[in-house]
Amino acid sequence: MTEHMRDIRENFLRSREDLQLLAETMVSCAAEKFSRGKAFMNAGETAARYPHKTAWIEGVLRPLFGLVPLSAGGWESELWEDYRQGIRQGTDPYSEEYWGILEGKDQKIVEMASLGLALALVREQIWDPLDEKEKKNLAQWLSQINEAPLAANNWLFFPVIVNLGLKKVGAVYSQEIMDRALSLIDKNYLGDGWYSDGPSLQRDYYVAFAMHYYGLIYAALMDKEDHQRAVCYRERAALFAKDFIFWFGKEGDALPFGRSLTYRFAMAAFWSAMVYAGVEGYSWGVIKGILFRNIRWWIRQPIWDEDGLLTIGFRYPNLKMAEFYNAPGSPAWAMKAFLVLALPKEHPFWQADEEELPALGRISVQKHPFMIVMRGEQGRHIQALTSGQYAGFEPSFMAAKYEKFAYSNVFGFSVPGGEYGYDQGAFDSMLALCEQDDNLYRVRRRCESVTVDARGISSVWKPWKDVMIHTWLIPCGSWHVRVHRILSDRFLTGGEGAYAVNCDSYESLVVNGCVQAEDTMAKAWYPWGCTAIVNLEGDRRGSVILPHPNTNLMYSRTKLPALMGKIGKGETWLACAVLGTRTMEEAQREWMQCPVYQREACGFTVIYGDKITCFTFDTKEQEE
Repeated sequence: MTEHMRDIRENFLRSREDLQLLAETMVSCAAEKFSRGKAFMNAGETAARYPHKTAWIEGVLRPLFGLVPLSAGGWESELWEDYRQGIRQGTDPYSEEYWGILEGKDQKIVEMASLGLALALVREQIWDPLDEKEKKNLAQWLSQINEAPLAANNWLFFPVIVNLGLKKVGAVYSQEIMDRALSLIDKNYLGDGWYSDGPSLQRDYYVAFAMHYYGLIYAALMDKEDHQRAVCYRERAALFAKDFIFWFGKEGDALPFGRSLTYRFAMAAFWSAMVYAGVEGYSWGVIKGILFRNIRWWIRQPIWDEDGLLTIGFRYPNLKMAEFYNAPGSPAWAMKAFLVLALPKEHPFWQADEEELPALGRISVQKHPFMIVMRGEQGRHIQALTSGQYAGFEPSFMAAKYEKFAYSNVFGFSVPGGEYGYDQGAFDSMLALCEQDDNLYRVRRRCESVTVDARGISSVWKPWKDVMIHTWLIPCGSWHVRVHRILSDRFLTGGEGAYAVNCDSYESLVVNGCVQAEDTMAKAWYPWGCTAIVNLEGDRRGSVILPHPNTNLMYSRTKLPALMGKIGKGETWLACAVLGTRTMEEAQREWMQCPVYQREACGFTVIYGDKITCFTFDTKEQEE
């Protein structure tokens, strides 16, 4: 184990000093791989869609999200000399390590934001030491962003942050571009604190670590000059926090959902920005607990390479789940969570003790992301029923990352490992259908319509033009019920999966009956997670699938309980109950309370327990 890795793994992360040390260590690990001119950092040979040279720039600039707040908060780092040298080389058109001009929607636009933040927060490190020519080079290189096309999504904030930085150091900047971008950002606001990431149905972690994150930085730095907008961004963040807090578990882990999950503890960056901008939606102790527990959870996972750099993947290194824009240095966006380090040690946040999560309801109906978030086992297990999100630019494995029926902080989710067969497809929390046993499966990719209310989620989707499926998802404690009404002009074969559960250890438990498949159900129960699927209607038989390795984001080997069967032409009704728990004790208790399902001519009813009754839907209304 290297000294840097020892510093990371032995960091108990209990204090401001511990968080400072973690930030310094992570930036130091990156700096050790800087090029001779300090303008590039090559962390590996895997590629993104943009050129390797751009990826090397990303490797240098993303760690600034750690170094900038670290220095703004008073930490003295020797790393700035390397960064100043890199900036001199990278922005000098005559240098061998010149970062180059922008070409269209260039990835360098994204990376410019960290320099804008640095100019705004630590001009004494990045601006004042430069001579006049070097200042001119840096300002001119950054000002290219004002000639670049404005994207319609979270990229709108990049010219805002860059121009804000230029403004703060007295360089030439474009107020016109800032105003135009800020106006377009408002067009993405949905209400209740939620944004869409552009004109799409995508509402994932980008709402937190991009839209709100940059908005809160703007609110903190422009409170006097643009007070009305600053107040607006703070108010929106406070509203968003009421929903977003449900995505975080008691032990620090959070809900895996959507794209760009390789940024890891960037998912907690929103809470860091809340504190930085002075938004007291919850007590400082509650926010401190969320932030610190999440980062602590992450630094204990096998996500680091031998040099102390974050790998591409989620809970372990995994290129299968990567996006086309994930280069070796991309995961350093996790350092966005360090923004709170910019606050002085006297700030009440640092004086507060960590607090547990506040009392939260068992269910949160979140209409903007089309979710019902279920919190079980005292907040240790988070499940999200979802339908209807869609990212128009089709990120890698879009259906798996947005359109599964359920997502979980315990079980994660899986992406396909191949195109042929159910085991390659790894269809956890999905209904996957193929024609006449051809083994080429289709799943829900885009919904025709979605309705979300306290009863559940109703959606309509078409895997083929002549196959229409009405799906209902109903929360029932640690269970949820799925009902499908299928109208098909094709003969189909189908499988529907529960969660995929880790089977990396204690495989001897299989012979003791923890993994079972019968006519009406399939289950896989382990001490670290239990899942099962029970048939409630339809001609399907239980099976336990061994998906291809490295398909699940959380665990490299999994087992997947599923129901398999054939579907004829015409109308077919399917229904099942799916169980997901963190412990076997909870699974044993819940197993005795499997939901009861009753279908009638014009709808159906689901009964769970003695008190929770009734989610009835009129199928005629759905047809209309």
